[in-house]
Amino acid sequence: MKRRNFLKSTGLIGALGVLPTGVSLAATNKEKQKPVLTIAHITDVHIRGNDNVPARAKKCLDEVLKHKLDFILNGGDSIHDASYDNVVRQQVTDQWAVWDEFIDRAKPKVYSCIGNHDPWWKAPDKTDEMYGIPYVVKRLKIPNRYYSFSQNGWHFIILDGNNSGIKLDKEQTDWLHKELDGLKPNTPVLLMSHYPILTVTGTWEGGQHGDHKELKALFYKHKDKIKVCLSGHQHLLDRAWYNGVNYFCNGAMSGFWWGKGDAKSAASYYYQETPPGYALLKLYSDGTVENEYFPYQFEI
Repeated sequence: MKRRNFLKSTGLIGALGVLPTGVSLAATNKEKQKPVLTIAHITDVHIRGNDNVPARAKKCLDEVLKHKLDFILNGGDSIHDASYDNVVRQQVTDQWAVWDEFIDRAKPKVYSCIGNHDPWWKAPDKTDEMYGIPYVVKRLKIPNRYYSFSQNGWHFIILDGNNSGIKLDKEQTDWLHKELDGLKPNTPVLLMSHYPILTVTGTWEGGQHGDHKELKALFYKHKDKIKVCLSGHQHLLDRAWYNGVNYFCNGAMSGFWWGKGDAKSAASYYYQETPPGYALLKLYSDGTVENEYFPYQFEI
């Protein structure tokens, strides 16, 4: 097949929009149609109370809220960190208080997943109410560590990869199989996980789902449904496409963890070559999607 014919058949001709930075992650051109949903994807906010981070994060969220949104997807690592060995109770409490003040400003509903830096594992014992995943579920105001919902013809599945081997546990895996089996044929599905299921950057950055082969096989079984997988964790911006599924790893709101970066970074606040920012997704009734990354145009 000639290259142009291949590009035409895969829908890639005319599919790419242009960002101010020259980076494009749009999956399809839908200028003549209206999306059924417009959503923002923020991830890796890593909010904390020092270094003027609350005020800087507020400016970033203000940029997100300039768009007319149906809701916001939050990809985890909402607080700076509760997972390190030296973190004490007051640090965890303080970080979640800053998060509450930050996210309560968002008018659209926020659906979150759990990042690896969100749970406090060094509580005095496992019976402590602040220990581990259940406390994060409570603070993020989500129904469970994994869950689903539907809106405007799309089905959304939020996963928890914070298990040994960075993968879904058996309970969650069984649930996911039943969830997908129970959907009507051709129901478009978007999955969000903190860790990438498939990513370009995994070859040098790590953090990819350990069960990506099993998930790939499951997605192929439901290839009429699975359209998009969103992730964060890497703090890097990339797009992968495989078996009809778009995998978007959408950078980090905090960039270089709100720091100015190091000599390896392309510019201030970048992590490697990725600027801090957020993504805007437009979802269409036929299951196609546009994913555009918006770098912040001001000093954070």
